[in-house]
Amino acid sequence: MDSKPAARNSKSGIGNSPPAVRTAPPPPRGLRLYTQIEGAGPDVVLIHGWGWHGGIWAGLVDQLAARYRLTVPDLPGHGRSKTSPRYELDELAASVAETVTAPAVWLGWSLGGLVALTAALRWPERVQKLILVSATPRFVRGNTDWPWGMDEAVLREFHHNLKRDVRGTLQRFLLLQADSKKRLRLIKILRRELFRFGPPDRGALLGGLEILQNTDLRGALARIRLPVMLVHGDQDMLTPHQAAEFMADALPDARLERLPGAGHVPFLSHPQRFIKAVLAFLAEDNI
Repeated sequence: MDSKPAARNSKSGIGNSPPAVRTAPPPPRGLRLYTQIEGAGPDVVLIHGWGWHGGIWAGLVDQLAARYRLTVPDLPGHGRSKTSPRYELDELAASVAETVTAPAVWLGWSLGGLVALTAALRWPERVQKLILVSATPRFVRGNTDWPWGMDEAVLREFHHNLKRDVRGTLQRFLLLQADSKKRLRLIKILRRELFRFGPPDRGALLGGLEILQNTDLRGALARIRLPVMLVHGDQDMLTPHQAAEFMADALPDARLERLPGAGHVPFLSHPQRFIKAVLAFLAEDNI
């Protein structure tokens, strides 16, 4: 496992120093989410990605519950949570913030990484640290300024196909996530989990795709003064590792844990390396 850098990388930002983060009002009351609470100790919240549910974290929960109090929500319209009439990034972050009773470490995977970043920007007093897994500030590839994303046409195709066939579209998306050297094992695990609680709400999936298509947090990263660990596989086809390298440079206090051979789901393909990195980061500053 490569680490960039080995010690915490504190920076003043890119270019001129960014303005200080202003404390925002408390998050509005979001949709009440189905939430699993496990363990005891410092608070950690685990946020899943698009199309999934909190059950995807089962292995990580088993590893962390002896030391930490884990809050594991299902995002609106996913798993066991009802959907939301307003499917916007701020609304998702507010809904998750409602489930956390104390300042916490927020661990977000993929879309969950955008949710965690949004919480850190809007309500930094509620976030102690960030762990961003296979995350990116912008999912869609730009013409010249952002080559490290998905082709927008692919997301439009998913959007079109979801209106006709939710299950089939999610099955195809699953195959894009099993993009490591352990592909067959990953496909088996992911297929077992995908519809454990039934298919996600179609409107929630479409709303999530619009978030992925339209969100660009690159310009806001320098305002996040919290310690951040990025965990990224170098075989990720959905969020290329160069996006994580960009974030490691743009965030004032960040490090990058690169997992060679891992794809978009490193906590399943390389669980031992993943948990080792997470535990080491959580242990710092007596978290």
